[in-house]
Amino acid sequence: MRAATNRFLVRNLVRRRAGALARQVAVVGFACLTIPAAAQTAHDPRLTIKPEDVKWPPAAAGAAGTSGVSAIQTVVLKGDPSKAGLYTLLLKVSQPNVRIQAHAHSDDRVATVIKGTWYFAYGDKFDEARLAALPPGSVYTEPPNVNHFAMTKGEVIIQITGTGPSTTKYVDPATDPAAKR
Repeated sequence: MRAATNRFLVRNLVRRRAGALARQVAVVGFACLTIPAAAQTAHDPRLTIKPEDVKWPPAAAGAAGTSGVSAIQTVVLKGDPSKAGLYTLLLKVSQPNVRIQAHAHSDDRVATVIKGTWYFAYGDKFDEARLAALPPGSVYTEPPNVNHFAMTKGEVIIQITGTGPSTTKYVDPATDPAAKR
C-alpha cells in the first residue's frame, strides 16, 4: 500500500513539474522579447531583447535547428543549435502558404508562437486537414525524432528552445529543401 501511494505521489509531482516547466518556458520566452535591452558580453551571459531590437537577416535556407526552408528568417538568441548545449531561436516566416514537409529533429524542443497563427501537426506526411491553428501564446513540443509538419497563412514568429546539437531529417528525402540546392 505504501509503495503504491509513493508511486502515485511521485507521478503527480512529475506531472505538476512538467506543466510548470512548460509555463515557465513560455513566460521566459516572451519575457526575452519584452524586457529592456542590455549588453551581453563574454563575461556577462545576461541578455534582454526588445522586439524592435531583433535584427532579422534575409530569409535563408539551411540554418541549424530549422527545417531548412528558404522562406524562414532565423535569429539565434542564445547558444548554437549545431553544438551541444541549450539554444534558443526565433524563426520568422513572412510569406503566406509556406509549407514545411514532414521532418524531425534529433533534439528535444519546446516552441512558442509569438506572433501570427502557426498551423502545426505531428505525422509522417504533410496533411493540411490535420493542421491545428496555434495562435500567439500557444506552446507545442517537438520531441526527439518525432515527425511533424507545418504551414503559414500569414506572417508568423516562433521561438524554439532545444538542447543541441540539432539536426533535421525529412521523412521523404525528396522533400528536403537541402536536397534541392
